[in-house]
Amino acid sequence: MQKMEKRLDLIIIGAGMAGLTAAIYASRAKISTLVLEDELIGGQVREAYSIENYPGFINISGEELTERLQKQARETGAEIDEFDKIKTVILTDKEKIIETDSFIYKPSAVILATGSRRIKLPVPEERKFHGRGIHYCETCDGSLYLGKHLVVIGGGNSAVGSIKFLSKYAEKITLIHKGDKLKADKKNQDEVLKNPKVTVILNSVVIHANGDSKLEFLTIENIMTKEITELKADGVFSYIGFAPRTELYRDYIKLNGNGNIEAGENCETNIKGVFAAGDVRTKRYHQLTTASSDGTVAALMAEEYILSK
Repeated sequence: MQKMEKRLDLIIIGAGMAGLTAAIYASRAKISTLVLEDELIGGQVREAYSIENYPGFINISGEELTERLQKQARETGAEIDEFDKIKTVILTDKEKIIETDSFIYKPSAVILATGSRRIKLPVPEERKFHGRGIHYCETCDGSLYLGKHLVVIGGGNSAVGSIKFLSKYAEKITLIHKGDKLKADKKNQDEVLKNPKVTVILNSVVIHANGDSKLEFLTIENIMTKEITELKADGVFSYIGFAPRTELYRDYIKLNGNGNIEAGENCETNIKGVFAAGDVRTKRYHQLTTASSDGTVAALMAEEYILSK
């Protein structure tokens, strides 16, 4: 059967911080706005156990912040369609066509706020132990390891921040980072280093995950001395970085070497009427506040573009 075509002012792809902020601003401007999200609304933000650096909240969970943003976007008039997967796109100066499982959309403007996904742990056994010892979401899987020994890999805020949650369950936590010092905020670092459950191993990487039906121990290499050691572990939570979700758009949108969309502070891409916001955009700092700022700018620029047409 032929899919129904729908025309509207603006489609926002991605319902994370940037996408939901853009939806609030666009719908308040009385622009017909649809947000498409093929996974959970909130993206990476939803997984955060505790957020302490977003203005207005001393402490708030990612899930609660997401629910507040989603409610606000809907109440201002934005439509949010969850789990309607995008199949193909055409993004040119003259036309924008987005085909999902259910519809063919022809918007006047598009905001790409697709965010990023966690980079998988680069060990040959990742697929074997994925979900059976190797994890990427502490709030999803941390409770499985009550009284166990966990390894957290990474040195940024995601890795260090996850330890706050995992400490509620694990008896012992080893933090492994390839650098010679952690990259997380000083406040987060201080909390972790004072935690008696935590041991920190620097200048090291995990090169193998070992075990039969479940993870039993890790093979670790010191990148300075090349010394190889083994560490018993019941589970691993990896936070070694993010990869932008831009595969679907690379035929039309200019990307940098890392796959991020090249767009300046005005969020304009190389295609007229297509804007980029949030972690998917090329920029130095990837924070909740910068994603929210991008969403605001992208929505205002999209409004200006739509009115000019």
